[in-house]
Amino acid sequence: MPAIGRVMVCAVVGVLAASVAVQTAKVKTRSDQDKQFDFKAVRTWGWDVSEQGDVKMARSAEDDPAAIKRQFGPTIVDAVTRELTERGLAAGDASKPPDLRFHYYLIVTVGVNAQEAGQFLPAVPEWGLPPFAPQTTAFNIIQQGSLVLDAVSPAAGRVVWRGIAQTEIDTERTDEQRHKRLREVVREIVKRFPRK
Repeated sequence: MPAIGRVMVCAVVGVLAASVAVQTAKVKTRSDQDKQFDFKAVRTWGWDVSEQGDVKMARSAEDDPAAIKRQFGPTIVDAVTRELTERGLAAGDASKPPDLRFHYYLIVTVGVNAQEAGQFLPAVPEWGLPPFAPQTTAFNIIQQGSLVLDAVSPAAGRVVWRGIAQTEIDTERTDEQRHKRLREVVREIVKRFPRK
């Protein structure tokens, strides 16, 4: 293959790799914890007594949170169970309440990203641009998803730790890819759980 052909092939591969990297939305994770709670004493965990989790959707009137919960809830429960076990916590039994009870929230919303012509100009342009009516130059509707994992102390009667992950929802993904992504997101959240 001539040198120019190899350069073209490398350039095409580079562009494809860059486009794949751009299409994968970054997941932002964070956590908050009760500074007065003693996480060193935590040995066991369990799910919330009433329900393991909830799905909240704010996209349209046709949204069915129950269907989303049936589809993705078992994956979240399984991933949380696996990750907490790997972090050294044992599942509580019926004879004694666990040290912490967990509850997840899967939240799906819609956001809007818009830009207007001239929005980045200073209020009084010194170079003499005449005033003009703002016009929308870019408009993007973004589906956003958040996974919230709460740890409640039955003894204290309050949430003592909360892990949150947020990202854009890629509508082109298959269900298998979404389940895999959920497991990765749960891993990133549980990594933030304080273990001393």
